[in-house]
Amino acid sequence: MERINRILDPTRTGSEAEKLESDLRKRVVGQDEAIRQIIDVYQTFLAGMSSAGRPIGNLLFLGPTGSGKTRMVEAVAESLVGDARAVVKIDCAEFQHSHEIAKLIGSPPGYLGHRETHPLLSQEALDQYQTDKVKLSFVLFDEIEKASDSLWNLLLGVLDKATLTLGDNRRVDFSRAVIFLTSNLGAAEMQALLRPNLGFAAGDAERRQTGGMVDAELTGKMASAGMEAARRKFNPEFLNRIDKVVVFRPLGTAELRKVLGMELNLVQQRIFSTASSTPFVFSATEAAKDYLLREGTDLKYGARHLKRAVDRNLVHPLSNLMATGQVRGGDLIRVDCDASGSHLTFIKEAEDVAIQAMLQMVDGSIAPPPVMAAASAVEEPKMVAHAKGSRR
Repeated sequence: MERINRILDPTRTGSEAEKLESDLRKRVVGQDEAIRQIIDVYQTFLAGMSSAGRPIGNLLFLGPTGSGKTRMVEAVAESLVGDARAVVKIDCAEFQHSHEIAKLIGSPPGYLGHRETHPLLSQEALDQYQTDKVKLSFVLFDEIEKASDSLWNLLLGVLDKATLTLGDNRRVDFSRAVIFLTSNLGAAEMQALLRPNLGFAAGDAERRQTGGMVDAELTGKMASAGMEAARRKFNPEFLNRIDKVVVFRPLGTAELRKVLGMELNLVQQRIFSTASSTPFVFSATEAAKDYLLREGTDLKYGARHLKRAVDRNLVHPLSNLMATGQVRGGDLIRVDCDASGSHLTFIKEAEDVAIQAMLQMVDGSIAPPPVMAAASAVEEPKMVAHAKGSRR
C-alpha cells in the first residue's frame, strides 16, 4: 500500500454536471445560487448518493415575478432531456379548494364519474419524458402559495417518502423525480428593500444595484425576507421536507441586457424556423437595444416586461413588414432608433443574402433554417456517393 498525503477538492464536479451548469448559465441570467443548488442535487444523483426512498431533490424557489423561477425549471429539462416542455407542471392556482385535489389524484371508487377522472400525477404522466440516458422526471408546482391546505398536506408524503396514493389506490413513485415549487412570497418585501420610499436609503439602494448587481448585504436581507414570508405561510412540517430554499433576486440593468440578447436570438430563431417564407436576418444597433431596455425595464415585473417590450416594438412591426412584402427572404434588416428616441426604425440594407452568409451574421446558438437543413440532407448522399466513387 502506497501512502500519499494529497489534499482533495470537494468543490469540483464531474463532466456531466459541468455541462449542465454551462447550459444553465447560457439560458438563465443572474441566478448563480439557484444554479449551484441544482448542480449539487444533480451531482449527488449521478454519484448514486441520493437519499433512498425520497425524491432526488425538493427545491423551493422564492422571489418576485419575472426573476426566472419557472424558466430555471424549463432550462433544466431543456438541458437534460432536450425539451423545455418536458416538465409535469401543476398550476396551483387551479387548486384553491380542497375538492379540486381530485384532478390530481382522481376520484375514489364509488364517486360518480370516477372512471372518467384521469389523475394528473399518474405514474405514466410522471415517466413520459424520461429518456434512455436520463431517467429523471421534473415536477413543477407553480405558485404553491395559491393552493389550498389540502394540496400542501398531500405533498407531505410525496416530499418525504416519494409516494403518492391515487384515488383508486394505485401508488405513484417519485423516487426518480426532482420536485420544484415556486412562490412569489416575500416579493413585496424584496421590492421595498430595492426601492425604499424614504430619505437617503432610496439613493443608496439604487447605487447598490448600479450596473445590475445587488451587493451581498442586500442579497442577504432579501433572502431573509423571502424565508420569513415562507415561514409565515407554510407550517413547519411542510418546510422541513424542503431540501433547498433558493431566493431569486430581481434582475438589474446589466442582467436585463443579457436577457435582451437572448430574446433577440429567440426572435431570429423564430424567423429561421418559420415555414411560410425564406428566412431573413435582422441586426439591432446599440441604440435600438437601449430603447428596448428603456421600454422593458421594470423592477416590479422583471424579464417578462422586457419580453413584452420586444414583442410590441420588434416582433409586431416585423410581422407587418413580412405580411406586406416589404421584407422578404434573403433580406438584411437593420433595426435602429430614430433621432428623437421615440420609436424603432427598420432599414433594408441588402437583398438576396445567401443562407450561409446569414448564418455567419447571427449568434452561433441559432439553429439553421429548414431550407438549409433540407439542402444539407440532399447534399449529404451526393457527397457519400462521390466518396465511394473516389475509393473505387
